Amino acid sequence: MSAQHPPFPGNAPEVEAAFQAVPDEMVAEILDGELFTFPRPARPHTRTASRLGRRLGPFDDDPGEPGGWVILDEPELHLGPGPDKVVPDLAGWRRERMPDALGPDDAPAHYDIAPDWVCEVISPSTERVDRGKKMRIYRREGVRHAWLINPVAQTLEVYRLDDGRFWLLDPHEGDAAVRAEPFGALELPLAALWAR
Repeated sequence: MSAQHPPFPGNAPEVEAAFQAVPDEMVAEILDGELFTFPRPARPHTRTASRLGRRLGPFDDDPGEPGGWVILDEPELHLGPGPDKVVPDLAGWRRERMPDALGPDDAPAHYDIAPDWVCEVISPSTERVDRGKKMRIYRREGVRHAWLINPVAQTLEVYRLDDGRFWLLDPHEGDAAVRAEPFGALELPLAALWAR
């Protein structure tokens, strides 16, 4: 269940039309009523996101341990009354909040339930938006945990939402092996994320 939102009008029709017209080779998002487009991620970005998704696979196994999660690559999220249309690199929901990730046959391609965890793999072209507008949207929607990963700098920042604010819990770098919220049951070797 998402947080309460102050009333404001939906996205302008021309913004929605431009969103729909963005070619497939671009990533499109509507953030605070404004269209943002980015080229598809570069290879280090894609490699890191893919490797992280595989490493977190045991959390998406049902009913095995640690289990209890639905983890998706690049889901389109429609959040808030605009809605903001956000595409995190990875997102995860506790299974009790999304027991059926596929939904009915006629379900839309997007998700309108805010995730419990998001991961943004930042790059020079996305960093400002990832750290700014997107983190504010995730905070507003009550996303409990956010990770920011920089594959070039080889860093992982782990944030937790408390009292309506994201707090940096741990910055990790290099080849450390870490246990990071909310997936602390799994030791994550960061070297595996940066490997060629």
